[in-house]
Amino acid sequence: MHFYLPVSRKRKRISDFYFNRSIMMQETNGRELFGSRFGVIAATAGSAIGLGNIWRFPYVAGENGGAAFLLIYIGFVIVIGVPVMLSEFVIGRKAQQNAFGSFRKLAPGKPWYLIGLMGVVAAFMILAFYTAVAGWTLEYLYQSLTNGFAGKDAAELEMMFTEFQSSSFRPLLWFFVFMSLTAAIIMMGVKKGIEKSTKILMPVMVLLLLIMAIRSVTLPGAMEGVKFLFKPDFSKITTKSVLEALGQSFFSLSIGMGTLITYASYVPKDNKLGNTAISVALADSMVAILAGLAIFPAVFAFGIAPGSGAGLVYITLPNIFQQMMGGYIFSILFFVLLGVAALTSTISVLEVIVAFFVEELNLKRKAATWISVSLVSILGVMSALSWGALSGWRILGYSIFELLDYTSANILLPLGGFFIVLFVAWFFGREKASMELSNEGVLKIRFLPFFLFIIRFLAPICIAFIFLQGIGIIKL
Repeated sequence: MHFYLPVSRKRKRISDFYFNRSIMMQETNGRELFGSRFGVIAATAGSAIGLGNIWRFPYVAGENGGAAFLLIYIGFVIVIGVPVMLSEFVIGRKAQQNAFGSFRKLAPGKPWYLIGLMGVVAAFMILAFYTAVAGWTLEYLYQSLTNGFAGKDAAELEMMFTEFQSSSFRPLLWFFVFMSLTAAIIMMGVKKGIEKSTKILMPVMVLLLLIMAIRSVTLPGAMEGVKFLFKPDFSKITTKSVLEALGQSFFSLSIGMGTLITYASYVPKDNKLGNTAISVALADSMVAILAGLAIFPAVFAFGIAPGSGAGLVYITLPNIFQQMMGGYIFSILFFVLLGVAALTSTISVLEVIVAFFVEELNLKRKAATWISVSLVSILGVMSALSWGALSGWRILGYSIFELLDYTSANILLPLGGFFIVLFVAWFFGREKASMELSNEGVLKIRFLPFFLFIIRFLAPICIAFIFLQGIGIIKL
């Protein structure tokens, strides 16, 4: 049965809710909040959208059949990704704390806080190797500006990338430049730093992607690439492809590492969390599709295999740019795009660590940022030198970069996502989740039964498959 308040009382309740917004904001213990709905979406989408969409998605899709993979990926984003994202939103906004503090506040005296701690550790690892990769975008932007790709064939471009990776000075230089940009934005705070920067960077990124996509689809022979992206061939789909799509949806949405919990803690109490989750998922999927449109038509136009692996961006595309009319300009635009995408993600990951130090160790934001950057940079330097001076270092057969990547992607993030949904579904419970999603009863949340079914049963099973596949216990 449904009980409805009389119209006058209902209006009064809604009016009281928004009237008391300032009171609810005071309950955040002086923490900053995002200032607008667009700011919430821009920051959260910026966290989710990064190199995973523009660098990783095209080559993974290329290796797994294109359009069929895209459809399965989008299905997982909607059915699994959005409910898991909502779980993190519920935790963060309810607690109004960092990832570690959120679990400690919502489950005092219980070991659930270890999930938050795992997220902070994952953020350390991810930021270290991710910033190293982000630094590559600056090197390639520099090469684009100086016309460093001119006259080089595919073999020479591959050698160029290998030589850059194995050097010691340039990877470190660009690592520190990128880390400094990230730290500068974080030091400015939630509104003036994170929100303001992402409200500028996200539209710029979408605009650049649109320009790249338009140029790509107008190349002679580009329609084969468009067909590859939008005409499904399910005969190429294997069980491995399905798990790749599921893993990509989690990787792309930044699930399980504490960024969404941290950002949700800055979301005002009158924000509609369901709408925000859908908006972020749509933005994430749109960017992945635009990235595919920017890359696959060009790849097919120049007769290159779409499954060119991780070298697609740093070897294949520079080869294409120097062959197309206006390639000099589009090469610059593309690597600016990659840099912007990476920056919106490194901002969110660093904020997980800084928020932890500010709230758990009572540090000022500036001091917390310097300490966080210094500690991450120790791992980051080792990651950046994993092909150079430290190429001989191996731990369990992995280089430093590979170990950080493997541990975070295959162990910490799946485990984080797994326990987050179990926490909301079985410990936090239906009533509290319902109250947070409905803004204390103001909103109707017809999706609640679907949300609860997903996080209680389907999401844990799917995440378990990702985890077991990732660590090699099951092989499909």
